[in-house]
Amino acid sequence: MGRREDPAWTKGTVGLTAARERGDVDRQFQSRLVVTRSMINRLGLEKELHGHSGCVNCLEWNHDGSILASASDDLHVILWDPYRYKQLHNIATDHTGNIFSVKFLSADTVATCAADGTVRARSLAGGAALRDCSCHCGRVKRLAAAPDNPQLLWSAGEDGLVLQHDMRMSHRCNSDSANVLVNLLNHLGRYAEAKCVAVNPRRPYQLAVGANDFYVRLYDTRMIKLAKLQVNAPSSRLMWERQHVRCSRAGHGDPDLNVPRSAVHYFAPGHLSMEPNEHTFPKKATTYVAFSHDGNELLVNLGSEQVYLFDINSARRPVLVESFIIQHNHGYREGEAKQGPRNGTNGTNVAHGPMDPPAQLPEPVRLLKEKANEYVNKGDYSAAVQLYNSAIGLCPNCAVLYSNRAAALMRRGWSGDTYAAIKDCYRAIKLDGSHVKSHFRLAKGLMDVKRAREAHECLLYFKDKFPRHAASHAVFLLQKDINVALETLETQPDEAADEAEENQSTSVLERQLRAAALDYSQRFLGHCNTTTDIKEANFLGPDANFVAAGSDDGSMFIWCRRSGNIVRVLRGDESIVNCVQLHPSACLLASSGIEAVVRLWSPRPDDEPEPRLVADAAAAAHANQQRMRSDPFEAMLLNISFAGGPDRDPHSPACRPT
Repeated sequence: MGRREDPAWTKGTVGLTAARERGDVDRQFQSRLVVTRSMINRLGLEKELHGHSGCVNCLEWNHDGSILASASDDLHVILWDPYRYKQLHNIATDHTGNIFSVKFLSADTVATCAADGTVRARSLAGGAALRDCSCHCGRVKRLAAAPDNPQLLWSAGEDGLVLQHDMRMSHRCNSDSANVLVNLLNHLGRYAEAKCVAVNPRRPYQLAVGANDFYVRLYDTRMIKLAKLQVNAPSSRLMWERQHVRCSRAGHGDPDLNVPRSAVHYFAPGHLSMEPNEHTFPKKATTYVAFSHDGNELLVNLGSEQVYLFDINSARRPVLVESFIIQHNHGYREGEAKQGPRNGTNGTNVAHGPMDPPAQLPEPVRLLKEKANEYVNKGDYSAAVQLYNSAIGLCPNCAVLYSNRAAALMRRGWSGDTYAAIKDCYRAIKLDGSHVKSHFRLAKGLMDVKRAREAHECLLYFKDKFPRHAASHAVFLLQKDINVALETLETQPDEAADEAEENQSTSVLERQLRAAALDYSQRFLGHCNTTTDIKEANFLGPDANFVAAGSDDGSMFIWCRRSGNIVRVLRGDESIVNCVQLHPSACLLASSGIEAVVRLWSPRPDDEPEPRLVADAAAAAHANQQRMRSDPFEAMLLNISFAGGPDRDPHSPACRPT
């Protein structure tokens, strides 16, 4: 389902206000004004809420935003009045380990999960315990609840299980309980961990699960049969049981095919899913997943990587070499392309037929392009990419902009940049099949990501399509590099045995799903996510026009969803920001992290300076990318040096060890 184009009168605050007076809009008026660019530009600290004595690991608004719940390492859940900044309840839970997630099941019911492996639900009115589940034998990292069914709750644990809890049914933690929705151990192997889970607000039968890898799994719960918990050990919470009892079928699949092939789809960044060796350094893990308000997009915060956006309805496989390139080269080798003019030399696009002459760029786009080109010449590739992003947002069908951005991305070299450049080259070629630089950069990009065979195919196509450029020095050097790489591939020992040994730890279904993983549609760069595994990323506003996430440098980053550019960076914690949650119906953000403080953010007056604004967002983003590429020891030193600077409070509260 695509985004429909809104009428002109719905654009802008003034237009919406006038439309409301005419009676043209009803609920759209409020939803469209929840988060606007003007509000984001004025976002600043409104209030700090003090009450916890440990790291605040999770935040949750109730359905109308009248209550904000926060849970902490201090084993307490505090319910706040966000308008009067007062505590309504301070609940001492029965947990014995750090609380990682809190959810409102109803106006009177709150559920929590923690490092002690338990999931608990209690009534706020009388304090009665409604559920006390200890079926997990590892830390439980995240809860998810269906918006239309407060009786259902899902929990994701580091024992590799995603459990379904039905509050209408009595429960006992024994082998007769059929509450296992997904057992990742059976598919990923004995070291599988479930890190996060989310429910689609529009299609509650869709459940997204993140694990200790870079794949996000989207399940259709209507097609899954609940399995029984394998509990044979004296205590279901002993690590011995996880290693010896629950891992008895590790990598061999579900015994009763509880999860059919059609019930799940995998999503992953293309440059990661294409790598032959998935055991990359640093280790990737999905720390958070969130659905958009309309349920059509999935936002993923990937540890040691970036934030990615997936279109769950129209996502495609990772790009390699388009079929028309392979078909052309195959026909050329057999002499079929020898008849008549060569493809492309007569002004014909192989994929789309005759090309129209390139249209002149609008003046604002032309100025952005020229400024970006200047930054490329100066070596400031990040600034150039930002300007190309803005230009493409204004003119999304210009091949030159995609090709130029690809060149800047290749030179910048952040994680995933080369693959993003390859995607840009494909986009440029589809828009203009005779664009020479896009074809050459495509071959070079494929070579840079160590896809020598695909690069060879593209360069063959390039030489045949543009014979005048086939003898250039740049083509000669690239062909030389490709030939060396191809010879190396031929002389290397067969990797089939190594891959077979590696695949023994995963099920057949898991390998099939990974091979069919779908690619991202947008990515957001600038934050750092290496130190904690509970770092969130969320949409801002019902239209999902902005995206926010915390960072290891103590900042809260906000991006424009359409362009991917950073629009605001705020200092949200002296050490690390983990949580960013938007109010359901107002431009009011709540954030928390390593400090024992909950912070509220709202638009401030234009003439009021914001002391927590990070003025040089580009420098902060560059430093974070360096931190993510450093080794663990260097990252630790960077976290120490960047966490608050010289004015950091040496007596800031310490978090309980997990």
